[in-house]
Amino acid sequence: MKIAFHGAARTVTGSKHLITLKNGKKILLDCGMFQGLGKDTDMLNREFGFDSSSIDVMILSHAHIDHSGLIPKLVSEGFAGKIFCTPATRDLTEVLLQDSAEIQMDDIKYTNKRRTMDGLSLLRPLYTMEDAKKSIGHLSPVEYHVWFDVTDGVQAMFTDAGHIIGSTCVNIKINENGKETRLTFSGDVGRYRDVILRSPEDFPQADYIIMESTYGNSLHDQATTTPDLLLQWIEKACVQKKGKLIMPAFSVGRTQEILYDLNQLDLENRLPALNYFVDSPLSVSATEVVKRYPQYFNKRIQKVIQMDNDPFSFQGLKYIKSVDQSKMLNFQNGPMVIISASGMADAGRVKHHISNNIENSKNTILLTGYCEPHSLGGRLLAGDKEVNIFGVAHEVNAEIGAIRSMSAHGDYEDLSQWLACQDKKQIRQLFIVHGEYDVQKDFQQRLIKKGFSNVQIPELHYEIGLA
Repeated sequence: MKIAFHGAARTVTGSKHLITLKNGKKILLDCGMFQGLGKDTDMLNREFGFDSSSIDVMILSHAHIDHSGLIPKLVSEGFAGKIFCTPATRDLTEVLLQDSAEIQMDDIKYTNKRRTMDGLSLLRPLYTMEDAKKSIGHLSPVEYHVWFDVTDGVQAMFTDAGHIIGSTCVNIKINENGKETRLTFSGDVGRYRDVILRSPEDFPQADYIIMESTYGNSLHDQATTTPDLLLQWIEKACVQKKGKLIMPAFSVGRTQEILYDLNQLDLENRLPALNYFVDSPLSVSATEVVKRYPQYFNKRIQKVIQMDNDPFSFQGLKYIKSVDQSKMLNFQNGPMVIISASGMADAGRVKHHISNNIENSKNTILLTGYCEPHSLGGRLLAGDKEVNIFGVAHEVNAEIGAIRSMSAHGDYEDLSQWLACQDKKQIRQLFIVHGEYDVQKDFQQRLIKKGFSNVQIPELHYEIGLA
């Protein structure tokens, strides 16, 4: 058996890990899109590093685009097998992939317009809406804690990763020539004190572990609760400065957490009386999917639901659906809160809002999650005084802020707790993926000090045989 790392290798996005069995069967773990890597992003997304038609089956850890976003391209290039995932992941992936297809079509129009002006050849989108819709038919839902057949001699089971609704750690048993090998892929590990979701679960003993490391060298700020932090920013940006508070937020997970926290402030009569806009059709659809799976919520929110039948709604909240409504927000003066995708501010409507408001010192841009260093959000967090948006240079006069406590990724204590159920002596190799390389090297040393003897950080397209 061999495993190759075709994405999220010394970078955070693009999750793709390919298992090749001795009988030639190929199992793909995730098929994610690279995001926020500047000029290299498109090239990385166009070259898989493997033949799509050679993949027999795929297992999807969760719906986020950096784990699912290239499934339509995989299918359009010849993949014909099943894609195993949880029911909630299936529902979210359908929404996300169709939205991604729209973004591909819009972005390629803009890109080709500039390429035409520069005398360059035109590009095709990574995939179309038809490709996205076709790929949904390959998704095969399986519940948590059920061992299911993947291919000959291979079984898998999902345990809850606590990252977003439906997210999983993938536990695999591979029998080759009478020998069983146990492999676990973490997907993205959530937090043990998440506002909405259940904690990550213990998982069966593994021989090999492929593990994410997004926050492998840091701790999330727990000194102040997230609702209190949100309130501080709203009061400063909207009440004191009378400006707009623009919050880039991932449509799945982050937007729902923000809405839940704002609802808590409203229930406590602490939320300022303002207009709060969710400007993202995808966020609206994703929130509806999340509401369909209350059984995945933690005990605390289960109790809240008994008193408040919609913990994601509050006075002053308005959903923006049409493009014209979204554009009108840029012509409205006065204080308001705009929550919009994408979380890295590199695509979607929030990029337009930032473009239209970043030069006004009354306004505030509040980042609420991880941003790749080369993304627009990453450059703002780095303190850049000028940024290019849609090819136009903008002075950064708006205040830039961040709330670190909202990440859906576990910090190094969460990641260590997730590993605590394992007998270190039985783990032959642990592969660190899904993280910036400097962070991964720090996390590698932490794991070695904890007693994990063979910890590797694979580079892109690295392949290794497993004994």
